[in-house]
Amino acid sequence: MIRIAAIVALAIAGIVASPARAEPQRTVAGSLQLDYLALPTEPRGSKLTLDGTTVELSLRMSVDFNPRASATVKACFACHGFEAAAAFVDMRVSDELAFRIGRFTPSFGSFPQRYDPANHRMSDKPLPYDMGRMVRMGDWNEGILPAPWVDNGIEVGGTVFFGDGRVDYAVYGVTGAKGQDEAADLDFRLSRTPETYYTDNNSEPSVGARVASAFDIDDHHSISVGLSAMGGHYDPAARLAYWIVGTDVVAKLPWLTLRAEYLQRRTQMALGADPESRFKYGPGANGRFDDTFVKHGFYVESELPIGRVDLLGRWDGLIRHGNVLAGSVLTDRAAVFRWTAGIAIRVTGEIRIKSSVEYYRFRDLPDELAIHTGLATPF
Repeated sequence: MIRIAAIVALAIAGIVASPARAEPQRTVAGSLQLDYLALPTEPRGSKLTLDGTTVELSLRMSVDFNPRASATVKACFACHGFEAAAAFVDMRVSDELAFRIGRFTPSFGSFPQRYDPANHRMSDKPLPYDMGRMVRMGDWNEGILPAPWVDNGIEVGGTVFFGDGRVDYAVYGVTGAKGQDEAADLDFRLSRTPETYYTDNNSEPSVGARVASAFDIDDHHSISVGLSAMGGHYDPAARLAYWIVGTDVVAKLPWLTLRAEYLQRRTQMALGADPESRFKYGPGANGRFDDTFVKHGFYVESELPIGRVDLLGRWDGLIRHGNVLAGSVLTDRAAVFRWTAGIAIRVTGEIRIKSSVEYYRFRDLPDELAIHTGLATPF
């Protein structure tokens, strides 16, 4: 540990000693989406999701102090209100070694790199990264890792270039997911609740890592693949663990972009003093209650640009294996699959009208139809 601390101290000293620019370079940017969600299969869609009109807004300012140091602050507004979506300092020793310290989105998966609504063509997020817009979001407790996942901590990463490709890596320690005492799942609201001061609830960080490779086959074809992992304890007593792993691939062709991701989260549950009454299903064949459940999530999507119009398609889903609380409408083998057809039309500049139709097929519940219409733009 002493050797690692010395290396970090020397790296930061080199950054501080780098020549400063005469005038810091400031960049201000933003992203805005207004979306209307309707459920024609339900008389009151608000029972199953956040229907109606929502606004997603992000405002970002970055200051480059010199070629090796910068600071970024980002505010976002959505259904959870205003929040600091970023407040961090980047310190770069070289392309291969950089430090990010503060509040940021940890490196996990492909979609979180473009979660701002103007950075993806669909009206909503893939189910593994859903935050508030999927049908029956309360029953499913969102997806696997709601985006944006914003956390406090430090991340060390860099990029190694070779030939026509590169390898990006990142390792980090962050506050991590949170849950209540004797919890049966993560509580995502606790990570966005000011009353907890955005601090750790169990004095123990979560850790994670990501490695991704990108290759330029030629001027018009490229492919990138990535692997991600994150884990730690989420309850105040630090007895209940969660582990998330994921893999992703993006292929860009002259006329088509294809993306796919798979995520899996294994979560420990508190059995409590009386699991017979706490859970919906009894013990297994061995006479014991399993204290974990596994949630799988995936999506495959395509973007086909034709002039000012992007034609969009997506297939995504969630699968949950494991016991559930006694009052849950889910079963111990729950699943939902969604098929989406969408369109994004550029009307002027980067302003786009978005619209999509989503068909939800639940394994144990009635199917649902959802329709999105809205407008999005960067600025």
